[in-house]
Amino acid sequence: MTNQVIHLIYWAGLGVIALIAFGTVGAAVGVALREESWIGVILAIPVLVAGLLVVGGLVLLWRSFCELYVALFRLSDDLHALRQAADAADEAPARAAPRQPTPGPLN
Repeated sequence: MTNQVIHLIYWAGLGVIALIAFGTVGAAVGVALREESWIGVILAIPVLVAGLLVVGGLVLLWRSFCELYVALFRLSDDLHALRQAADAADEAPARAAPRQPTPGPLN
């Protein structure tokens, strides 16, 4: 169930990052329209490129965080299964019938 929840959180985070990308494009267009000469367009290009690079970095960072959480939950599930197996192995000899001592050379 946690994988499905993390999957939803991942897509919600990408939606927020998409809104940031749209804001970056809007800021670049705003810079271009505010100036009435080619200087505005020349200033808007670095704003657009830098903003899209930041958005790309955010996407990669968000993906890595979500992958980390998936790995941690899987690790937790594996540790839980190992703990149950170890508990079952500890209980199995206690349930077995006690062994009779075998006659040795000293008996």
